Amino acid sequence: MTRWYHHRDDVLTLTLHVQPGARRNEIVGLHGDGLKIKLVSPPLEGRANAALLKFVATTFAVPLRNVKLLQGGQSKHKVVSVFGSDIDPATLLTK
Repeated sequence: MTRWYHHRDDVLTLTLHVQPGARRNEIVGLHGDGLKIKLVSPPLEGRANAALLKFVATTFAVPLRNVKLLQGGQSKHKVVSVFGSDIDPATLLTK
């Protein structure tokens, strides 16, 4: 199984495949080498990226300032870091 996340110290790095313009915000499951997330927000003027960061912050129970987009600002394939979360990413696939 491909690892779509890894921990280093207190930082969690996630590889994501994001589908904007969906009916609801949700985690779909694995897609290629990333976790697929559907977002309601359209891919216009950075709205989907902002919605993604808020969704990730809520999912991992951290403040928005603890979530950063590292790669993929204009792509569906993104890399995001999360600082200070106690949530195990593996549990997101069992929900």
